[in-house]
Amino acid sequence: MYFSPKKPLIIAELGTSHNADIVKAKEMVGAAAETGADCVKFQMVFADEILHPNTGEVELPGGEIRLYDRFKALETPVEFYEEIKEFVESKGLLFLCTPFGMKSAGILRKIQPKMVKIASPELNYTHLLEEIALWNLPVLLSSGVSRLSDIETAVEILKPSSELCLLHCVTSYPAPETDYNLKVLPNLAAIFGVSVGVSDHSADPELVPALSVSMGASVIEKHFCLSKADPGLDDPIALQPREFSQMVRAVRKAAVAGAQETLDFYSRERGEDLVQQILGDGVKALAPSEKANYRLTNRSIHAMRDIKKGEVLKKSDYAVLRTEKILRPGLEPRWEKIIEGRTARNFIPSGEGIRFEDV
Repeated sequence: MYFSPKKPLIIAELGTSHNADIVKAKEMVGAAAETGADCVKFQMVFADEILHPNTGEVELPGGEIRLYDRFKALETPVEFYEEIKEFVESKGLLFLCTPFGMKSAGILRKIQPKMVKIASPELNYTHLLEEIALWNLPVLLSSGVSRLSDIETAVEILKPSSELCLLHCVTSYPAPETDYNLKVLPNLAAIFGVSVGVSDHSADPELVPALSVSMGASVIEKHFCLSKADPGLDDPIALQPREFSQMVRAVRKAAVAGAQETLDFYSRERGEDLVQQILGDGVKALAPSEKANYRLTNRSIHAMRDIKKGEVLKKSDYAVLRTEKILRPGLEPRWEKIIEGRTARNFIPSGEGIRFEDV
């Protein structure tokens, strides 16, 4: 058992902040180890299995760039993951990595991780979940920008063959602490019969992590960086080592103190009204700050070329991708196998989602 409410697993999410620099990655791992983190997580990015090239642009300090190109620049050689896994484990930490599609999943499986993490946008990626379920490994499943029915489908695929922990998450960067609705944690645990935790994108080092522990969290994940001024995609919302150490101390203290003492402490220190807003009503719903992202950051079926009316769809004509910026969403990933061989009723431009009315 890697996670328990009595000793929550604390994950330093490095993501792609190393920028494929193995020296910096090792420096970050060393710094994370010194903060008291239990686990270091990476992301195995291949742009083609995440986005269509026409998905839109993102504003960066150097100006606007295609989001696809930004992801393309984050691609890292396989040897990097093999070397960094060995280094992480030499520090006595758990290596964790997120695959985003079938290619990265295949590579990750070969380097034999002890646990795997599924990011929120891939919660509805049926084919990927079915593949991960075959591994018989503990799985951390983030549930940002999802409804209860979405979570139910994913849990049905993963739970029978995996030790599963459901990570409550708000897909907003940074996410307001008051959007976290932490009373949902015991409800999710009861509904699905799984462990629960939090993947926290809020700015405060303590509030959401410590209060999550008071609600039964077994896992706490938070982005980690050496400096918020670094060029990593998530560095502006990540915790620096001093802040991460503060979070680790708060989480460990909450696990020992118990729920009521933790709630009383933060009510005195930060105000009872704020604490109650963070705890919320316990009803699973899209958070206000992430509602606009629903069906956009999630996966759906998109055309990979211009498809003319009357053409028969081949498997290579479409892919399960994040919709993101300017494209329209398509059918949910569970329809991926069913639309093969169907005839296009309309012209479907490359990149756009394939809808029911299109086939």
